[in-house]
Amino acid sequence: MARIAIGGMQHETNTFAPSPADYAAFEAGGGWPSIQRGAPLFEAVAGANIPVQGAIEALRRQGHTLVPLTWAAASPSAQVTRHAFETIVGDLIERLRADPEIQGVYLDLHGAMVCEHVDDGEGEILRRVREVVGPRVPVVASLDLHANVTRQMVAQSDALTIYRTYPHVDMAATGARAAELLDAMIRTGRRPAKAFRQFDYLTGIPSQCTFIDPCKGLYERISTLSLATGVSLDFAPGFPMADFDECGMSVVAYGPDEAVTQAALREIGDAVAAAESQFAMDLLEPDEAVRRAMQTGTPGAPTVLADTQDNPGAGGNGDTTGLLAALIRQRAPDAVLGLLIDAASAARAHEAGLGATTEFRLGAVSGVPGHVPVVARFTVERLGEGQFTCTGPMFKGFRMNLGPMALLREQASGVRVVLASKKCQAADQEMFRHVGIEPVRQRILALKSSVHFRADFQPIAREVLVVRSPGPALADPMEFPWKRLRKGLRLRPLGPGFTPA
Repeated sequence: MARIAIGGMQHETNTFAPSPADYAAFEAGGGWPSIQRGAPLFEAVAGANIPVQGAIEALRRQGHTLVPLTWAAASPSAQVTRHAFETIVGDLIERLRADPEIQGVYLDLHGAMVCEHVDDGEGEILRRVREVVGPRVPVVASLDLHANVTRQMVAQSDALTIYRTYPHVDMAATGARAAELLDAMIRTGRRPAKAFRQFDYLTGIPSQCTFIDPCKGLYERISTLSLATGVSLDFAPGFPMADFDECGMSVVAYGPDEAVTQAALREIGDAVAAAESQFAMDLLEPDEAVRRAMQTGTPGAPTVLADTQDNPGAGGNGDTTGLLAALIRQRAPDAVLGLLIDAASAARAHEAGLGATTEFRLGAVSGVPGHVPVVARFTVERLGEGQFTCTGPMFKGFRMNLGPMALLREQASGVRVVLASKKCQAADQEMFRHVGIEPVRQRILALKSSVHFRADFQPIAREVLVVRSPGPALADPMEFPWKRLRKGLRLRPLGPGFTPA
C-alpha cells in the first residue's frame, strides 16, 4: 500500500546520574539490540517485545512496504552526548532524505531523552523528521510510559502512543497501536484531532506501577474510555529524574473529532489530578527491610527487596552496596542479590575459578560520593558467559549479552551475589538461572530494579518491599537538587512547588 520509513532512538535520561550515554553505550545496547542501520534492523529485533517489532509486524500485516532507517537504544544514564545523538540521528535523517517516496514515518522513541546540547531529544528528532518529509506525510511515534511528553513532541507528530503497563509488558503492543494509527491516516487521508495536558506534580517511579493503585485504576479507565469513544488515549506518569522545564506527567488523546477528543482527555486528566495523594509511597531503610524479609520470606515464596535507587533502568549503575552490606551484616539466610554490575570482580572470579575462595572488593565502581565497596571473602560458586535468552513477560525473547557473570557466596553470612559485567536491571529470572540460582527456592531476593522485576518475580513472591538504599535514582523526586523545572511544579504528591533559584 504505502512506503513507510521505520527508525528510532531509545534513551531514558537521569540528569543526576553519574555516567553519560556516549556512542559506545548505544553500540552496547544495554540488553537491547545494538545500533542497527537499514535491513539488519528486522533480524535484530525479531521476536522481541519491543515497540519497533510490534510496529513492523502490524505494518507488514497491513501490506505496507517498510524502509528501515536507523534504530538505537542504550541503558538509562545521564545525558546523551552530542556526538552520540548527532551521529545516530544524523544517519537516520540522511537515510530518510535519500528516499523521496516515503508516505509515512514510524519512530520508536522513549520520550525522556535529554542530551548535552538539547533538552528535548525526542522533540528534536521529530522536528528534524518533519523538516524532511513536510506537513503532508503522517508521522507517528510510540513512547515509554515514563515519557516526559513535551509540547514540541505533540506539535511535530500526528499521533503518539504510550505504554499502558509498568512493568512494560505491552511494548510491542504499543508499537502496533502506533502502526494502526498510521495505517488509518494513510488509508483515509485524514489526521486525528489532538489534545494534550501536562500536570503540576511529580511522582516517584515505584508508585507508577500498574499492578497497584492509583495507576491500576487509571489505566483500566483509559482502556474502557478508549474503547467507548474511539479515542486513542494515553497517560505518561513521566520520568521524574530529568531536570528540564517540561519534566512531568501528561495525557495525550487522538480522536475522530475535536469535541470527543477533548472530552475524553478532560475525563482522564481530571482523574489523574484527583489521584495525586494516592501516588505517595512508603519506603524502607535497608536494615529494616532485611529484618522484615528474614521474618516473612520462605523457599517457595521469597520476599523481594527492590533496590530501587540503584536501578540501572533509571540511571543507576547497579553497583551500590548499601543493601548488600545490610544482608551480610544481618546474616540473612538463603538471600541473593543481583545484578551487581562489577566487570572487574566478574573477571577476577573467572580468573580465580570455580570453588576458589578469596577476598573481593565488590561494587562502588562508579565513584558515587559516600559509596564504598563490600570487602569480604567470597567463594566462587558458578560462572557464566552472560549470554542467554529471557523468558519473563517483559523481556521475553531478548537475547542478553551481559559479559562474564559469576555467583559468589560470602563466607561469614552465606549471602550470595550475582555479578554481571554489563549494565542491566534484574527483571528476568533467567538472569539468575544462568548462574545456577532458581529464584523461587530462595528466601530473600534483592533486586536492582524499581518495578520491571514485578512482571516475572511478583508471581513467586510472598511480599515485595521497596528499599531506600543509597543510589542515584532517588525514589522521592523531592530529594533531587533541581535547578531547571517550571515554577510551581510540585516536587512530590502534595509537596511544595519548585521555586527557581
